[in-house]
Amino acid sequence: MVTLNDYSGSVKPDWCPACGNFAQLTAIKNALVELNIEPENAVIVSGIGCSSNLPEFIRAYGYHGLHGRLLPVASAIKWANRDLTVIGYGGDGDGFFEGTQHFYHTAKRNVDITYIVSDNQIFGLTTGQASPTSEIGFISKTTPDGNIEKPVNPLTFALSAGATYVARGFSGDPKHLEELIRNGIKHKGFSFIDVFSPCVTFNKTNTYDYFRKRVYKYIPDNPEDFSKAYQISQEWGERIPIGLIYQKSEATYEDLDPVASGEIPIVRRPYRKLTEEDISEFL
Repeated sequence: MVTLNDYSGSVKPDWCPACGNFAQLTAIKNALVELNIEPENAVIVSGIGCSSNLPEFIRAYGYHGLHGRLLPVASAIKWANRDLTVIGYGGDGDGFFEGTQHFYHTAKRNVDITYIVSDNQIFGLTTGQASPTSEIGFISKTTPDGNIEKPVNPLTFALSAGATYVARGFSGDPKHLEELIRNGIKHKGFSFIDVFSPCVTFNKTNTYDYFRKRVYKYIPDNPEDFSKAYQISQEWGERIPIGLIYQKSEATYEDLDPVASGEIPIVRRPYRKLTEEDISEFL
């Protein structure tokens, strides 16, 4: 049986004390342990940002890539070896600014990976600029007179793009978050989990208290009801839903692609040297 100690890395997290990323790291490790997934069968792929240092703090395969580019890498890993559990992890700036195009296409393709976004509504690593999810009027280094841009709604974006598992968690409720992550990993298809993750250093507005007063646990009567999911995803203000928003079973990219869908994962297939006859087919 896999234990939590199996996922304990040698590098200690360097996040600010009380950062929401700590709860997410614990939730991810606990979810992998509960699912009895061996560390050598798990891959964590990240972009750039405070949250994106996470692969360094967990004993599993990891890839720390470019800003906003984690999803193409995560997709390629899954296509090459579908036996691996692939988790993409990054921040709201990484995913909803530089990575918007990749987010859309990965969801549309229904790639069988889990994408977790640590959403602190600010650029934390670069010390406090407004992010794509910052609310209108938000004061930051780049918006000293208040943010004038309408914030991105990650849930409606994911639903519109075609994600087949859409959920929202809160770092202030790690047990609930662990459940969402565990179910997201179990889901066959593109799983997206947006996580409210307060930045205790640079965001003094969207704090733990701010969310504790507003969030409520939403439980859908019918997880496959797209219209209801889209309606719930737009709730914001005094009441903000967390929990499973939408889930549907559909064929994945790996199921439909003639190369990736073979009986043997691509990385385990025997190597064959191309002959002149093979090459002539492309001339």
